[in-house]
Amino acid sequence: MLKKITAVFALALAGLFVAPLAANASYVPGADIVVTGNVAPGGTFDVTFTDGAFQPNEDVSLALTGENATGATLAAVDTKTLVKTASATGSVVLTVTLPTNATGTYTVTGTGLSSQLIGTITVTVKAAAAGDGAGNGGLADTGFNTPAFLVWGAAGAVVLGAALIAVFVMIRRQRAGVAA
Repeated sequence: MLKKITAVFALALAGLFVAPLAANASYVPGADIVVTGNVAPGGTFDVTFTDGAFQPNEDVSLALTGENATGATLAAVDTKTLVKTASATGSVVLTVTLPTNATGTYTVTGTGLSSQLIGTITVTVKAAAAGDGAGNGGLADTGFNTPAFLVWGAAGAVVLGAALIAVFVMIRRQRAGVAA
């Protein structure tokens, strides 16, 4: 019990110091981040932090996070993080080429090294077309195709059975009350 109380106290104390730091962080509005291109395995897309997202001519650290991100390239650079200088208007464009085995979501984060402004956007990789076993490229046919009238008929039978049980219980109680 003492361990739990100590842990809660430590978390509360840490929250007192961490919360003000997070509250003071400045963020680039989501409307100032635009994604264009092909967000698919092996595809290339641009993430544009528009004019005013960062300070003019500021160095911006850019990072890509996601499954198989080590196989991605940022522009022509083989690293997964890089520093680019914002334009005179404060905009930055990052070109991302995903690996051919890319899946799930990827997060692109830009951090102004002078202003400490943080811009984040998450993109979801479009899945490759799945086959249905017949080569039609649709979804697989799974489950049980039951006609609707059978489903409703079964539901009606269950409700009717419950009603009959309720009626029989009431009749039995009435007979037991009369006999007493």
